[in-house]
Amino acid sequence: MTSRAGDAAQLLAISDLHIGYPENRALVEAMRPETDDDWLLVAGDVAETVEAIRWALETLAGRFRKVIWAPGNHELWTHPSDPVTLRGVARYEHLVEVCRDLGVLTPEDPYPVWEGPGGPVAVAPLFLLYDYSFLPSGCTTKDQGLEYAYGTGVVCTDEHLLHPDPYPSREAWCRARVAETERRLEALPDDLPTVLVNHYPLDRHPTDVLWHPEFAMWCGTTLTADWHRRFRVETMVYGHLHIPRTTWLDGVRFEEVSVGYPREWRKRPEPPGRLRRIAPREVGAR
Repeated sequence: MTSRAGDAAQLLAISDLHIGYPENRALVEAMRPETDDDWLLVAGDVAETVEAIRWALETLAGRFRKVIWAPGNHELWTHPSDPVTLRGVARYEHLVEVCRDLGVLTPEDPYPVWEGPGGPVAVAPLFLLYDYSFLPSGCTTKDQGLEYAYGTGVVCTDEHLLHPDPYPSREAWCRARVAETERRLEALPDDLPTVLVNHYPLDRHPTDVLWHPEFAMWCGTTLTADWHRRFRVETMVYGHLHIPRTTWLDGVRFEEVSVGYPREWRKRPEPPGRLRRIAPREVGAR
């Protein structure tokens, strides 16, 4: 691909590609950068099998200057259709090695600095999981929250397919990931802004519009509620909710960049699979 004259490089983002759906796979096949120097952030839920994840990331890495991936819950499932039967940390580490073979950056790599328009900013892909601290109203414990969710029939498939091995629970794995990530973010220069890329939002407020509010339990952790202020965040990029939109908290932009399932994106007026521009900010963004 050749850049058009006068084009400026962009930091772009997408998530929840779910390429197990043929319509979504076609969207990935059609995705192209606008300049030779565009970067692409992929905020998780590419697919459920290692083979499909590899295909999508390899396809995108062959087109964009740099691809940066943060895992979603679907990548971490030990799915019956996947011949790779690794669980928990072993599965995550295997996916990291797949990414490294493709030249795709992961949460285990040094954070790159975007020096293009809107920069410099450190781009930090995160892997944090959730700890059931986004409880339904009236619930004070995980057990109460799960009992309520099972009563409504709204239960994340993670309860059956996302294994935390060797950690005793998903929330223990989450706490370990939060502690390690916090240490790394604290080591960044104090004068360097950041773009944080995580499958889940760092704050609970984006889940306020969920049709089924009990699903928020599988959407993040209160441990990161102040990170958008602590770590000089320009934009917090996330997915998972399948509700693409921009919100603001304490003057910080939260950008949900999901494609979602075909049954969801067919209802929207805008074309599916549009890459969201993170830097430079789009005209009209505060």
